[in-house]
Amino acid sequence: MQDLLLTTKQAAKVLSVSIAFLERDRWSGARVPFVKIGSRAVRYRYSDLLAYIESCTHHSTSQY
Repeated sequence: MQDLLLTTKQAAKVLSVSIAFLERDRWSGARVPFVKIGSRAVRYRYSDLLAYIESCTHHSTSQY
């Protein structure tokens, strides 16, 4: 199955964050994986977003 590529706006909706959050994340070191297509187009794989959400899941505040 092909992986769906999302724009920054679409990815922000999936993660329930602002577009600015994702832009800052890319600038500061990219915790959220992204794909650069050409010189300007930035896309996010849907599966990478789901994996990122899973990596942020905690079961206790003592896990921090």
